[in-house]
Amino acid sequence: MGHRWRTAALTAVAAIWLVTSASSASAWCLFNCNYTKTKYPIVLAHGMAGFDELFGVYEYWFDIPDELEDGGARVFVTEVSQFNSTEARGEQLIEQVEQIVAITGKPKVNLIGHSHGGLDVRYVAAVRPDLVASVTSVGSPHKGADLADFLLENVEGGSFTQTVLGAFANLLGTVLGLISGSSNPQDAIAALGSLSTPGAAAFNAQYPQGVPASACGNGASSVNGVRYYSWSGTGILTNAFDVSDAAMGLTSLFYDEANDGLVGRCSSHLGSVIRDNYFHNHLDEVNQILGLVSIFESNPTSVFRSHANRLKNAGL
Repeated sequence: MGHRWRTAALTAVAAIWLVTSASSASAWCLFNCNYTKTKYPIVLAHGMAGFDELFGVYEYWFDIPDELEDGGARVFVTEVSQFNSTEARGEQLIEQVEQIVAITGKPKVNLIGHSHGGLDVRYVAAVRPDLVASVTSVGSPHKGADLADFLLENVEGGSFTQTVLGAFANLLGTVLGLISGSSNPQDAIAALGSLSTPGAAAFNAQYPQGVPASACGNGASSVNGVRYYSWSGTGILTNAFDVSDAAMGLTSLFYDEANDGLVGRCSSHLGSVIRDNYFHNHLDEVNQILGLVSIFESNPTSVFRSHANRLKNAGL
């Protein structure tokens, strides 16, 4: 698939393959064939416990890359550690962005990150703004996540509980990495720290670009030549056939404000807030599971297509 990306793919053969497959994807388009054709490539960055594709078949961004490519976009799906600090994941992402820039010949990319990936893309833009045209976060906890706070508060540092929790999550991350073809290092406790309220506050103090000064406002729409956008949902039980909705219902109980099951509405704000109340839960935001989302709300693939068109119209 043209949108699947691997760090080891930086070869002449890979470059030809990516160009060919991207062109063939657009060739099937019948109308609005340039609707999502941005100036710079779109790079998708997954959240915690994420991946690009499992067994080369099942996508984290379910049907989203294909929808974007059908409208003319050049799309790359990255993969970093499933569980690790934002800084560690961000450094891994920088390496992949550098190689995407080398392959495409484009000097910059449009970064879109879901959940923890929204913090990763902020890190890349802050450290290497020369490589980034825009940053978009989708359901990302820029002010921290209440569930991460609860988990950290209820496991004592160095305790048996923390050891077991960390070991289990690290093993899960390793397995997800292996079946998706990567072997990045895992550190689940560091990941929780990054997503906690204190961890997010420390990160924001060092990398404040796009973060709202008020609790629930908009942040700067442009910093150091990089545009900042965000959107999120506040739906929980959105499709009776989606088995993951029950889990979202359970995790939503840890939050006092409207949320998507894992991220609070106001915490998701970054830069220009496109919308913060889609009837999507945290998994719906990336069209999971298997596209089982609400039929009474804009489909996630349509939301991504509209945003790609927004980037295109902004000259990005």
